[in-house]
Amino acid sequence: MNDLERYQCQMALPGFGKEAQERLRNARVLVVGAGGLGCPALQYLAAAGIGTLGIADDDTVSESNLHRQILYTPEDTGLPKAETAAKKLRRQNPSVNVMVHNERVTSANVAGLIAGYDLIIEGTDNFETKTLLNDACVLAGKPLVYGAIYQFEGQVAVWNVKQADGSFSAHYRDVFPGAEHAQVPNCRDGGVIPTLAGIVGCMQANEALKFFTRPEELLAGKLWMINLANGKTRIIQLKKHTQTALAGLSPTVQQLSWEEVQEKLKHPRVALIDVRTEDKHQHFHVGGKNIPIDQLESRSAELEPYDELIFYCTSGNKSTRAARLSASLLPDSKVYSLINGISSLKQE
Repeated sequence: MNDLERYQCQMALPGFGKEAQERLRNARVLVVGAGGLGCPALQYLAAAGIGTLGIADDDTVSESNLHRQILYTPEDTGLPKAETAAKKLRRQNPSVNVMVHNERVTSANVAGLIAGYDLIIEGTDNFETKTLLNDACVLAGKPLVYGAIYQFEGQVAVWNVKQADGSFSAHYRDVFPGAEHAQVPNCRDGGVIPTLAGIVGCMQANEALKFFTRPEELLAGKLWMINLANGKTRIIQLKKHTQTALAGLSPTVQQLSWEEVQEKLKHPRVALIDVRTEDKHQHFHVGGKNIPIDQLESRSAELEPYDELIFYCTSGNKSTRAARLSASLLPDSKVYSLINGISSLKQE
């Protein structure tokens, strides 16, 4: 099948044609997170003929992902998401160059990771990575397509778009200052309707396509919101230009595998802390003290005797926030978070 046949329906759009299709073919888009949002975004970008698609994700497929992460099947359980998604996208459209980045995005690698791409799409489920990607894109002058889902509600925006006068549109920290400290549950804890992930991921892909073909209609300086419980959508107008300057990247919390945690716990001055609620700790845990995250500040004296603190929760999001908070409370202690939480350990 030649490109003209594959793309003829989109090329027939008013103002599109061969020139716009050529811009898509030359585009380089990085999708961070091959999960509920990344799966539909990747599929439609590949279908539309984006020339180079990067996939950054260090996680593996789990059974609990399958209701909303539509690139995967039960046979993929346990396999790396980025590599598995790439294989399927290459079959979907062999003309697309799919790049795999099987790594966690951190303050140490994010600048190099985004450097080779024109636009970044973030489909992550934690605030630390969202703010890190935002900050890296602001410092590099690159646009970032934001997406978020929770229960029945979703959001999409395009941050940090360069305007005609040389200024940049609003970015994540303009709208959500201090978001890395937020304590909103993720999909596993708070729940999410699977169709919401598809809709928001498709909207993100749509904004990427518009960036290369119809940039004047982008969701830059705007926040699109949807509620699937009642079917309502709305667009909030943001300030036209960013009001928040950034000096650099904040260091990310170091993540440890379970094997690395076990090795560190051989030393007596290392503490393992479960920051989930007491009832969840009683239901299933992997040892250590139980100090719920909302009690960390009042019970910080219990952690003072230790040189290193390893926090864990269900998915790794709450423990990352706990580590960041403890670093501010106990600056002389080294802090870590158990990567991806104990959900996989519980399944084992």
